[in-house]
Amino acid sequence: MHKLTQKILDGHKLSIAKGITAVENNFPDSLQLLEELFPYTTKSVRIGITGPPGAGKSTLTNELAKTLRLLGKTVGIVAVDPSSQYSGGAILGDRIRMSELFGDSGIFIRSMATRGSLGGLSLKAKEVGDVLAASGKDVVIYETVGVGQSELEIVKASDTVVVVLVPEAGDSIQAMKSGLMEIADIFVVNKSDREGSERFCINLQSVLEIRLKSMDWIPPVLKTVALKSEGIDELSKNILAHSEFLKKNNILEIKKAKQNENKINEIVESELIKFYRNSDLSKKTLEQNESPYAKANEILEEIFKRLES
Repeated sequence: MHKLTQKILDGHKLSIAKGITAVENNFPDSLQLLEELFPYTTKSVRIGITGPPGAGKSTLTNELAKTLRLLGKTVGIVAVDPSSQYSGGAILGDRIRMSELFGDSGIFIRSMATRGSLGGLSLKAKEVGDVLAASGKDVVIYETVGVGQSELEIVKASDTVVVVLVPEAGDSIQAMKSGLMEIADIFVVNKSDREGSERFCINLQSVLEIRLKSMDWIPPVLKTVALKSEGIDELSKNILAHSEFLKKNNILEIKKAKQNENKINEIVESELIKFYRNSDLSKKTLEQNESPYAKANEILEEIFKRLES
């Protein structure tokens, strides 16, 4: 057994941090660590907080974590920040906004960089979620950078997806076009003390009514003012209600199976890319007027030959 495994399972905070660092940086034994932790990762509720930039996702996550703690839940937060153009690391904006949570032993926060993942959530972020789940966290929250249509990636990691919007986000038809309508289990109209919030909520409800016949779970549209802690209790109740709905209707098992299937694909893709970048094949230059498709096919054939041997 990996020397960190038992300490992480015991909830030892420093060991959790070390395990996450090992996973983030692809330490040689990180896959062994994840494999040993995997049997203990299934009990946590995984929540995805997503939506456009400026919607107040970090503040909402902060308030939601505090409310869940009052309900006796332990919380792990994976705050996915934009990558620094210079270091490739996270800018750590979320850590600054969540500073009041640091003293709570029942909360563990990790800021991560997107690392170029267009979906707003890299494979590493999902694996960090596994470490937090194995450490005994009742709830794991993924809070993403907010990159519009590509946010659909969050579906692959979350049991419950909370889409955060603001009254100025545009009409409900535009929201539906962006793909957010299709992934939301719960809608939150944050900053609802602003003008136009009531009209925006009504528009969202109208679009949802069109989809009611094809939906088992009807996504509620909730109003919050995260800066004033308004509406957070209702949000936490709906998140826990959705979790119970998934379990009661045997949907959670299907979701988990699909998440694992997606993870297999991502791991294989990641390892193939790593193999390619670490080999001399990545240094092959494209001749003038040579097709990049032909070159890529040539490289793939060589990769498969080497793997077979």
